[in-house]
Amino acid sequence: MLQSVFVRLRRPTHVFAFLSRGVVLSRGDACIVRTEQGLEYGACTENPVDCTEAEARAVTQPVVRKATSNDHLTFQQILKDEERAFASCAQKIEERNLPMQLVDVEYTFDRHKITFRFTAEDRVDFRDLVRELAHDLKARIELQHIQVRDKAKIVGGFAACGRELCCSTWLTDFMPISMKMAKRQNLSLNPAKISGQCGRLMCCLSYENTHYEDPKKKRAVAKQETASTVPVWEIPPEDPREAEEEKRRLEAAEEAKPKVDEIIVAEPDAPEESGPKKANAPSSTGDSGGKRRNRRRHRK
Repeated sequence: MLQSVFVRLRRPTHVFAFLSRGVVLSRGDACIVRTEQGLEYGACTENPVDCTEAEARAVTQPVVRKATSNDHLTFQQILKDEERAFASCAQKIEERNLPMQLVDVEYTFDRHKITFRFTAEDRVDFRDLVRELAHDLKARIELQHIQVRDKAKIVGGFAACGRELCCSTWLTDFMPISMKMAKRQNLSLNPAKISGQCGRLMCCLSYENTHYEDPKKKRAVAKQETASTVPVWEIPPEDPREAEEEKRRLEAAEEAKPKVDEIIVAEPDAPEESGPKKANAPSSTGDSGGKRRNRRRHRK
């Protein structure tokens, strides 16, 4: 019988799906599962659910067995060994004066691997430290450089609201937080009031951010609403019948105008030539030449 079950591994937010083949489990039962790191100790968060072969292919991590009394004793002993390993590693860091702060130590259930998590502002050369820890603890050593928000998630604590930190109880992923979120919600911009235990902006600023409008968009909408309330004088569409009547009226007015006679501009007389004129040559001035001859006769 194939079943899928959700198991919490050591920490509240580390909940993963595992495949159970014939292992009878119920909500709250402790169990041993196999992960990429090795065997791990966990607890069921929900009752197992039947699944098909196709659904089982998507779940690759299996449940090994239900935890026994010996497994409980082994887990308690592992917790004590983690405390001793933490003290030993912190002492070695202090002796070497390394710029790092140890945060957490975690054993796998089979004791084959030990993970040390620390914070540091810059990169740290810890190769000598790893070799010495592997020699003393007789296990595979892994050092993980984590950020301050991950440190708060591991250490835990209480927030300004009086409740436990969201990241250490139910928050699985960290959302990007910015000062724009505080401005949009009209909150205090004092970093001391809107920062969490990690020293960064509180994750809860993103919870209601989508319910607030952006001030810039809000001002743009207000401008549009104001512009829509101002009356705009629009030119009504032209009636085709009125346009036709106007055209006819202009044509009738054009026809009623008096016609202007054509004006003929006479060219000036050409100067007389000094030589004798030809008899047959036509006069360039028409009747004006005959009038001159008649005037000469009268004078004589």
